[in-house]
Amino acid sequence: MAACGGQTSVPALVVGTTNDSEATLLAQLYAAALRFYGTPARVDVVADPLAALDSGTVDVVPGFTGHFLQTFAPGSAVRADKQVYRAMVGALPEGVAAGDYSSTTEDKPVLVVTLSTSAAWGSRDLAATARHCAGLIAGAVVDMSPPEAVGTCALPNPRVFPNETAMLDALRAGSIRAAWGSTAGPELPDGLIGLADRKPELVQAQNVVPLYRRNELGEFGLRAINELGGVLDTAALRDMRHQVATGADPAAVAGDWLATHPLGR
Repeated sequence: MAACGGQTSVPALVVGTTNDSEATLLAQLYAAALRFYGTPARVDVVADPLAALDSGTVDVVPGFTGHFLQTFAPGSAVRADKQVYRAMVGALPEGVAAGDYSSTTEDKPVLVVTLSTSAAWGSRDLAATARHCAGLIAGAVVDMSPPEAVGTCALPNPRVFPNETAMLDALRAGSIRAAWGSTAGPELPDGLIGLADRKPELVQAQNVVPLYRRNELGEFGLRAINELGGVLDTAALRDMRHQVATGADPAAVAGDWLATHPLGR
């Protein structure tokens, strides 16, 4: 009787990620959200999270809508967040579904210019690039894949820099006219500004979204991953990324943040 009365352990759901620190942070956030509602969860680093999701090795893979869309439907030209999400959902392979995307959390490419360039262009909007497209050389950090075009403005290949500091130094020195950053990237130094991408959007949306294997999460698992997107925002993601970049453990950062921003409110 004692043996029969023992509790059956529930296998942990696996949240897949690469070994990139920012991707790992996002995975730890979703794992913490699952545990918040009582679903055992752990984070596994795998070479190809989407392939692991397709094979069933992992159960959840968080990421960004535009990235997933270009993976499953390369060349898709939709840009607005709702359109990107709908197109992404329509392109998902059989057996894979998407949770709610976070309309408040994005990591979208942003074109950075100096305040003097913005003043000369007479605008702080990304649309101003259309009037100054000819010969517009932008910088990008190595391994970054910036947009090849801004609306109808096809950009030449960016000048590649080893790190953000070198890129922004070149921007201030006038060696390049613009530089690619991201909305969830580090705060910009004084004298620089990110051009606002107002409607109609000129750069494809990149909102946080979880993909998951159908029929694996259950009611509370789905509730967890969907509610996280409503609590998280870009400023919080930026702050947590900064903590991780300065040496903090992604799991601890995610756990601490969720403890002070509980789900279900």
